[in-house]
Amino acid sequence: MPRYGQRNPAPIPGDPADPTGLTALLAAFLSHLAVTGASERSVASRRIVLSAFLRWCHDRDLRRAAEVTRPVLQAYQRHLFHHRKTDGEPISLRSQATRLQAVRAFFRWLCREGHLPGNPAADLQLPRPGFRLPRAVLTLAEAEAVLARPDPETPLGLRDRALLELLFATGLRRAELSHLTLSDLDLAGGTLLVREGKGRKDRVVPMGERTALFVSAYLANARPHLVVPPDGGTLLLTATGHPFSPDTLTNLCRRYVDEAGIGKKGACHVFRHTMATLMLEGGADVRFIQQMLGHARLDTTALYASVSIHKLKQVHAATHPGARLPRATGETPGGGEES
Repeated sequence: MPRYGQRNPAPIPGDPADPTGLTALLAAFLSHLAVTGASERSVASRRIVLSAFLRWCHDRDLRRAAEVTRPVLQAYQRHLFHHRKTDGEPISLRSQATRLQAVRAFFRWLCREGHLPGNPAADLQLPRPGFRLPRAVLTLAEAEAVLARPDPETPLGLRDRALLELLFATGLRRAELSHLTLSDLDLAGGTLLVREGKGRKDRVVPMGERTALFVSAYLANARPHLVVPPDGGTLLLTATGHPFSPDTLTNLCRRYVDEAGIGKKGACHVFRHTMATLMLEGGADVRFIQQMLGHARLDTTALYASVSIHKLKQVHAATHPGARLPRATGETPGGGEES
């Protein structure tokens, strides 16, 4: 059964009773992923993108794996490139690459299991999206303005303040935040355990004294008003006593960012970007930020050094001989003098 707040997965197109058809083979591939340790989220993501691929094949009367040749896959890649979403925007290069990676993994498995003599996706060249800078990063003052929006005198306001404090202090992903349980907290030590983050890796992150204080207040004065027996132990609960869905978390955080009137857009992930950037500007080693964020690769974390422009400008002004105008001589651009 899907968790609360998750939609039931759409049926895979095609005839599941045909053991040689793409539909049955995809179902077997997804089962293989689950059995070999892929996370529930990874399996669900692969199901979504590969079901879309099968729908595209089905519309072209391609029902079996042997009918999918390299030219067919190249045509699918062109389809992804030219496709437009309902808002008229193209699919991002990163999303295109993610979909094609899933297709390559599927056909690699088909070959390994003997369903195909050769892999038509073996030489499929993926788009190279590169690294994108975060769209929005908050200053410390802007982050504090957002954190001050909930009213901690009410149960829901106290919950929301604790929720925002957790995002700002720890940089958790929204799915990681929604899955936190009471047993994951160490309020005395000021840390929390993130169970099976991205890549199914556990990590322990500090939350700081202020966040621990607000979480303690939420547990004592707000959560008892929200919990619905039997208590499943989920830390953050909605007004109806259920765990948050990722989309509900996004809408809640976006509302507080908008209400703060800071002129920037963002939701859960903006706090992740902000935490990393402010810690780097404060002198934290990028390797510690990597551990906080749960990044597998250091170059992913190093991206945040690119948005820490405030600190870079300070260093540049203090060390570069041409960073400041020579005001003592009265020179101005063009060779003239200041009036």
